Amino acid sequence: MSDRHRLCFLNGEMLPLADAKVSVLDRSFLFGDGVYEVIPVYDGQPFVLDSHLQRLANSLAAVHMRCAFDFANLVARLIEQNGGGDMAIYIQVSRGAPKERNHLIPAAMEATVFAMTQDFPAPSEKAMESGLSATICADFRWGRCDIKATSLLANVLLRQQAADQDADEAILERDGMITEGASSSVFALIDGTLRTPEDAPTLLPGTTRDRVIDVARDQGITVVSQGIGKAELYQAAEVWICSALRELLPVTRLDGRAVGDGLPGPVWKKVYRAFQIAKRTC
Repeated sequence: MSDRHRLCFLNGEMLPLADAKVSVLDRSFLFGDGVYEVIPVYDGQPFVLDSHLQRLANSLAAVHMRCAFDFANLVARLIEQNGGGDMAIYIQVSRGAPKERNHLIPAAMEATVFAMTQDFPAPSEKAMESGLSATICADFRWGRCDIKATSLLANVLLRQQAADQDADEAILERDGMITEGASSSVFALIDGTLRTPEDAPTLLPGTTRDRVIDVARDQGITVVSQGIGKAELYQAAEVWICSALRELLPVTRLDGRAVGDGLPGPVWKKVYRAFQIAKRTC
């Protein structure tokens, strides 16, 4: 669908995406002073909507932003206006547009609320058959990565660092421990146990990750939230990444080394198949 025919929401109005405009003084534009959320939609039904909206509320509270808004109704309107089916919904809330640029948070400011739909990208045939490549990069992001903030310059640079090395994702490490991907959560199968780093200010609590954990446990797989050392990741039998848009994909090459036998592993295949069923029945 073209931008001319794709409807978005901006400050109370539903309009073509190509017509949506915000002030150059908007604090998200000037400071990255905003938060966002991405919600997958399958067959016209938002995926784990309550979890996504709770994370959005947590992000708003963490940055001291007041925004009394019915986001669930907004999601329903966007799905209906854009024809239902499979899509992703992007919601962004900035602190608003004051009359002048100032680092201090304005005492009273009306938030800018923007939301749009986008196509849900299907994984490539190569990714499904051969897996992804990743490189481990030093995590130089700020100390509150648990806030889903719009200020993503560090993530952009890290993803580009990976791309420059012909890798599909940057897996980040801080003080020798894995935090997450530049735009994903990380799992590793180590000694028969599926591990993912525990929630902390250094990583974003993943809604898709939490659903993957539930699905894996339903398949009889032991899953623990436990730190993963950089050295352990190199020795893992399987490595996965997951996110709202990528869903769940296997990493089969890590810094040029094969993960396991260098092909998507049997545990990933089992969980991936179960996730495909669960995402349409949640």
